Formats: sequence, C-alpha cells, structure tokens
Amino acid sequence: AATNRKDVLDPALLRPGRFDRQVTVPNPDIKGREKILNVHARKIPLGPDVDLRIIARGTPGFSGADLANLVNEAALMAARVGRRFVTMEDFEQAKDKVMMGAERRSMVLTDEQKEHTAYHEAGHAVVGLALPKCDPVYKATIIPRGGALGMVVSLPEMDRLNWHKDQCQQNLAMTMAGKAAEILKWGEEEVSNGPAGDIMQASQLARAMVMRWGMSDKVGNIDYAEAAEGYSGNTGGFSVSAHTKELIEEEVKGFVQQGYARAKQILEERREEWERLAQGLLEYETLTGDEIKRVMAGEPPHLDENDDHGAAAKEEETSVLAIPKTKPRKKPAGEGGLEPEPMA
Repeated sequence: AATNRKDVLDPALLRPGRFDRQVTVPNPDIKGREKILNVHARKIPLGPDVDLRIIARGTPGFSGADLANLVNEAALMAARVGRRFVTMEDFEQAKDKVMMGAERRSMVLTDEQKEHTAYHEAGHAVVGLALPKCDPVYKATIIPRGGALGMVVSLPEMDRLNWHKDQCQQNLAMTMAGKAAEILKWGEEEVSNGPAGDIMQASQLARAMVMRWGMSDKVGNIDYAEAAEGYSGNTGGFSVSAHTKELIEEEVKGFVQQGYARAKQILEERREEWERLAQGLLEYETLTGDEIKRVMAGEPPHLDENDDHGAAAKEEETSVLAIPKTKPRKKPAGEGGLEPEPMA
C-alpha cells in the first residue's frame, strides 16, 4: 500500500502485525535521476550532444514520473520537426513544458497586458538576482503558459535538504517582487490581480516559518500546524486560542510585508536594470538566466552566429533602454507567474 497522507490513515492500520515496515520514498537525488533517465532514454535514439548527467543536474525536485514525462516530451519535440534523434535542445524545451506548462501562443494579449506582465516578471528576476540566497534564475518569459501570462523560474544549484530563515526571507522578497514592481510602475490604484499566486505562495511560506519551523520569536518553538481549529482542518491535535491565532497572523503578515518592503527597496535601487530587463522581455519574450544578466547590464543577449545582426550588435554601443532589434529567439520559454485577468 502507498499513501502521501499518512496523517489521515486509521491508526488501526498501523498497529503492530499489519503494516510493520514503513518505507519513505523521497524524490530521487542527482544520481538517482541520472539512473532513471538512463532507463527511460534506452527507448529513444539520442543525439551525440545529449548528456544525461547535465539533465539530471538541471532537474532537482523531479520525481521518477516527471523524468519519464520529460523523456517522452523530448522525443515528441524531435518527432514534430522530423528529426530521427533527440538533442539537448529537445530536452531543454521538454523541461520548460514540464516545469511551466505548454505555451499558449494563440492567446492574444494587448500591448498593455504585455507591458504589465513584462514589468511584473522583470521585478521577480531583478530581486532574485540581487539576493544571494535565492535560487539562480533559470528563465523568464512573458509567453502565456499553463494558467499564467508569464513567469520567472528559479532552479537550485543542488538538491535542497533544508531551509534557513534568511533564505526564507529572501525568497519572500523575490515572491513579492511582482506586486512591488506593479505598484512602483503604475501606483497603488493600478495594481492588478496578477500577484494573486505570488501572495498565496508567500503566505504559505510565511505560515510554515511561523507555525511549523519556529522562526518567529513571538510565537516560539511550538508546532501549531496540526492544531485542530482554524488551520489544517484535522480532527486531531489541539485547539489554539484566539490570542494565539491573532499573534500567528500578525507574524505571518509581518514576514510577508518585510519581504514586500525589501523587494520594493531593491527595485527602487536597481530601477535602471529593472527597466532594461522589462524592455528586453517585451522585445525577446523569453530570456535565459545568462541572457537576463546581459540585458540588465545594457548588453544584447547572446545572438546566433548566423544572425545577420550579430556582428553589428557586437560593435555598436547599447544604450540603457535600447535593446537591439533582432528576430525573436525560437527556443520556447521555459517564484512568480502573473495570473490572467478575470473574464468580463
């Protein structure tokens, strides 16, 4: 038998003599991911540039099913263009699809919506790059994917085994940077419902910090996450007084507000870089982590050698906001997506 919710099982099932051996099956580490990829990749022809170790390193947190889906999607990418073998580019596109959802290029956005999305996502990326304990930014896009109009994806450099308080606070700042960007650009009255997902993520992280991880001095080192009244909906556990609930909510709100204020300060200090990146996203739609850094520095993103504009772009000086006009990159996009506005 298998379950992801041991806490809701009937205790009688776990009495001695029934399910005596309990095995925890976490997501695979880098070595496990490489072995799983090797098993699934046996079924498809791989190009000479494919390195499964690199793919395993770039997929932290993927389950075995995620990796199987990744290989299948990569094979489909190659088949769509009539290629007889799968390349690293196919795997990159497949990873983007698995992580962020399929592109919805048929969804037509107005220029105003694109600009709103670009500044929102640029805010996430700039704050994430400014804070050293945030995961490296992997990719930013303003192409609608899944249920979001755009998103910034960060990937850890290695498998994460634990969280530290400073790390959590920096992640809260990156998560709230989208809303901070909208308010800085257009004011309080023009903020959209786009940050709804960001607010939910920030609230979940802040509640874990306060209620489970003991990172609040006022609440203390007590686990309130399993309390019966008002939070998890469990039938067991213990009750929490009204005063304690109020204190918990104050601390949760405090952590989120601190993250928002930190993000806003960073964007004010780095407004020039933020503007450059927003304009770059409007021009190119999707940028990788390295391309984001170059655009923020006022440089053009990496251009293909066969691009007619490549040589000229390298020679000319790039102004603060002038991103050289080139044809959009054909690679599809691949801790904060802007949600679509509700339909009228």
